[in-house]
Amino acid sequence: MIKAVLFDLDGTLVNSLIDLANGVNEALKANGFPAHDVEKYKYFVGDGIRKTIERALPEENRDNETVTDTVGKFNGYYSVHYADNTYPYDGVPELVAELNKRGYKLAVVTNKDQDMAEKVVTDAYGGAFKLIFGKREGLLPKPDPTAAILTMESLGVKPCECVFLGDSGVDILTGFNSGAYPVGELWGYREAEELKKNGAEKIIEKPMELIEIIEELNEQ
Repeated sequence: MIKAVLFDLDGTLVNSLIDLANGVNEALKANGFPAHDVEKYKYFVGDGIRKTIERALPEENRDNETVTDTVGKFNGYYSVHYADNTYPYDGVPELVAELNKRGYKLAVVTNKDQDMAEKVVTDAYGGAFKLIFGKREGLLPKPDPTAAILTMESLGVKPCECVFLGDSGVDILTGFNSGAYPVGELWGYREAEELKKNGAEKIIEKPMELIEIIEELNEQ
């Protein structure tokens, strides 16, 4: 019986690609490195901002000091401009509202820093989620299952009672690693091939399709 849904954030609940790209590009330019087209960030993001910046930096400049400094510049810019071009995907607020109406417990599990995750989710969805679990000191990022498992424990549900929804292979692996039912979606940043390769049980094109999947699982 499914009782809870865990959502990825960037690329699933909100389209934040332009703001993330602008933030990293501003940090790169501030340190004298070339910027990238926004589309490239679809494959740079997903593993936390430090890994995003490593991927965006020239290979010869990915040393710890340079990455740390660039992350700092990104944080300074993004903390002010995180909502300039960030918005919920069509149909996702309706999905979240319907899931809440039906009594499911909802949470966000993201590699975004905790403070920014809380701001982005609250701005876009108010208090729709019982828990927002972002990147925290001492915990490995997704696809390590720790954040998802701690979220389940906080919600009072078992892994087999959860669906994990996300747009990337990292999300699918997080669901699988944590014992949740991993569902991929195609309105975010990645393609179906990546989701299938990483073991998505189902892949949806429209948000409300998730309701159908949950109903089917609960009828089994």
